[in-house]
Amino acid sequence: MWKNAPDAIRASDLGPNDVFVFGSNAQGLHGGGAALFAYNHLGAVWGEGEGLFGQSYALPTMGSDDELEAAVGRFLVFASEHPKLTFLVTKVGTGIAGRSVKDIARLFKSVPSNVVLPVEFEKEN
Repeated sequence: MWKNAPDAIRASDLGPNDVFVFGSNAQGLHGGGAALFAYNHLGAVWGEGEGLFGQSYALPTMGSDDELEAAVGRFLVFASEHPKLTFLVTKVGTGIAGRSVKDIARLFKSVPSNVVLPVEFEKEN
């Protein structure tokens, strides 16, 4: 089960079709936490704040609630269009972005079968 602990996994723990989904800022300044892990190990690109890069997907979480909701919507469409990939979502938005698990989890109530949510999000839904 996906436990959303970037410091407890290694890049080698991901299968070839697994994608690590992490919270980013729109500027793509991946300076800490899951973003830094994705940058150092999984192909995230400095300066790119949204989208698939290597085995990572940057999801901008630092903007307004409307911007976050739109970004999650774009991500879910992208995931549904790429059924051969498995998207492992971290607790996006709940760290430096300062949102509650409950507020973020509601954005992920309906996800494609290839999106794996953190246990904390599943408990809220």
